[in-house]
Amino acid sequence: MTDHNDTITREKFMAELWRYKRGSVTRRHFLGVTGLGTATAVLGAAMPGLMPRPAWSQANIGDRVILATWPNYHEPTNFEAFTEATGAAVQVNVFGSNEEMLAKLQAGGSGWDVFVPTNYTITTYVDEGLIEPIDVSRLPNYDASAFDARFASPGTVNDTLYAVSKNWGTTGYAINTAKNGDVTPTTWKEFWDMTMTNFSGRTMVHDYQLTTIGNALKYFGYSFNSVDANELADAEKLLLDAKPHLFAINSDYQPSMRSGDAWMTMCWTGDGKQLNTDIPEIKYVLGKEGGELWSDFYAIPKGAPHMDAAYALIDFLLTPENNAKEALFHGYPVADARTNALLPAELLNDPIIYPAADLLSALEFGAAATLTDPNRAELLARFKSA
Repeated sequence: MTDHNDTITREKFMAELWRYKRGSVTRRHFLGVTGLGTATAVLGAAMPGLMPRPAWSQANIGDRVILATWPNYHEPTNFEAFTEATGAAVQVNVFGSNEEMLAKLQAGGSGWDVFVPTNYTITTYVDEGLIEPIDVSRLPNYDASAFDARFASPGTVNDTLYAVSKNWGTTGYAINTAKNGDVTPTTWKEFWDMTMTNFSGRTMVHDYQLTTIGNALKYFGYSFNSVDANELADAEKLLLDAKPHLFAINSDYQPSMRSGDAWMTMCWTGDGKQLNTDIPEIKYVLGKEGGELWSDFYAIPKGAPHMDAAYALIDFLLTPENNAKEALFHGYPVADARTNALLPAELLNDPIIYPAADLLSALEFGAAATLTDPNRAELLARFKSA
C-alpha cells in the first residue's frame, strides 16, 4: 500500500511529463503514476500541454468513427490511444483503389466519417459534391505552414481546403531478388518481360487502373497518365499478353509476397519498406522510365454521420508525435516538417522512402482525367475479365 504522504520526486515527475508530452504514455498513465488525477484541471490551467487538445478529447464525440483507408496504412496503437482518450472506437474499412472509393461515395450511404483519397481525385470529389470543406478551427494540430506545398496543395480546390496531407510516396515494384539470382532489375520493361518469362505465375499487379495501366504505358515510354487511344491500345495488348502469367490482380499484395507465393508485385513505398525491413532480399524498384509520385490526404465525406469524431480523429493523427508513430509504422514519407523533426535520421535517409533525385524527377503525379476517363475504365474491365 502506498503511503499518502509519499511524494513523487521532481526528477521522476519531469521524466514522466516528458514521456507524456512525447506521446510515449497515455494521459491516464501520467496522472496515475504522478498521483495528479484529482488536480488535472488546476494543472491544465498552469500547463496547457498537460490537457488533451480540445478537438479530440474534451467533448463527447460519440462511440465510434468510421475510416475508409488503404491496407497496412496506420499504426494500430494510435487507434487504441484515440479510443482510450475519447471513448470512440475506430472502425476501419480497407479499399484497394480510388475508383472503388469514388464508386462507394457516389452510391451514397457509405457511413464513412473520414476517408483517405489520393491527390488526383480531390477535384472530382469537389465537382460531384461528395466532400466537406475542412473547418481548420476544428483542427488545432493542423499547421498549413509546416507542410511541403508540393504534396499538400492538391487538398485545396478553388481556394477552399477540402483535405489535409497524410503522407506521400511513389509507386514502383517489389521483387524477391533471391528468385532472380540476387539481381535487382531497374526498369518497368524488365518487370513486364520477367512477368511473362522466368517469373510467370509469380507476379501481382494492382486492382487499380491508374497504376496498372500507367505502368504498362511506361513499358513503351508513354506518359503514366495517357488517355491517348493509340497508346492505351498498346498498353492493353501488353496487359492481355501478361494476364495468363499473373499470380493475382490484387492491391493487398503483402501476404502473398511474405508467404513466397508471389515473387514480384507492383508496390507502394510503404509496403516496399515494410517488406524490405522484414525480408531484406525483397527490394523496392522505381523504374528508370518513370511512374507515379502521389500524395494522400485525410478528408471528410459529405454528410459524415459522426462529424465531431471525424475532426477528432484527423486532429489526433495530425499531432506530430502521433504522426511520427504512423510514419515509423507504415514507412511512407510525411510532408509535415514538425513530424519529420521527430523521425530518426536513418528513416529520413532511407533510399526507399526518399529516392535519388534522378529517379524522383522522372515520376508524374496522377492526373484527374484518369479517374473518370471511360477508356481507361473499360480497358481495366476487359483486362480483369480476360
